[in-house]
Amino acid sequence: MSGAETGTLVQAPATRAEVCAVAVAESYRGDGELIASAFGTVPAIGVRLARATFEPDLVLSDGEAYGVRGTWAVGGPAEGPIESWMSFNQIFNLVWNGKRHIMMIPSQLDAHGNSNISVIGAHARPKVQLLGVRGAPGNSVYHPTGYWVPAHSTRVFVPTVDMVSGVGHDNAAKAGPAASRYHDLREVVTNLAVLDYASDGRLRLKSVHPGVTVDEVVEATGFDLVVEGDVPETRRPSDAELRLIREVIDPRGLRNAEMRDGEVVA
Repeated sequence: MSGAETGTLVQAPATRAEVCAVAVAESYRGDGELIASAFGTVPAIGVRLARATFEPDLVLSDGEAYGVRGTWAVGGPAEGPIESWMSFNQIFNLVWNGKRHIMMIPSQLDAHGNSNISVIGAHARPKVQLLGVRGAPGNSVYHPTGYWVPAHSTRVFVPTVDMVSGVGHDNAAKAGPAASRYHDLREVVTNLAVLDYASDGRLRLKSVHPGVTVDEVVEATGFDLVVEGDVPETRRPSDAELRLIREVIDPRGLRNAEMRDGEVVA
């Protein structure tokens, strides 16, 4: 039975950016009442999608001082009733107690999940100076931390990061309980695939996006990625999810500009 026969509007095929947004949403599945902090347009879409569908208890910020109920478009002001006030010191209390799941954008990421957002090249004389460590060390040792990589390449996925900003599995273990007790690295979502971590703490290929091959992901990664058995395809958005993304969360299509990729995948 077709969509026309049932009165249901069938959405146009998904783009790669929309698959990535759903992958981000899935990385927040099961979180419950946590602050969802997501950097980048696609992650911002993903956390809104998660809360609008299967994770209604996620806390989303207006970007300043309030937690806001409802679903609003990326790139604009928060719209919806205020459900909490989050002062600056309260944010730190929540972070140190593990009450946040952040998704950051690394400039470099190695096989054990160490991230770099600080410098490219030697620290004493860098080729490029970036943000500095910012909150990456505390984020990665106190609460769930994931990463978003809009352009999967060997420039990002490197054998050794030039500086450790966010703590990976190997360095958390070396530092002892102070770093490892609440260390919780989650998924890495890229424009090609979803990665998680194998039992030895190394990055593993969890799924490839529609139209992408395992070989393409391996070739774009600057270290030996763990590949176990047949790698499944990343879940495609449902019609209901596509409607939310296109009509409510990102009606201006900012998701495609971030990835420079409007490729249809279905």
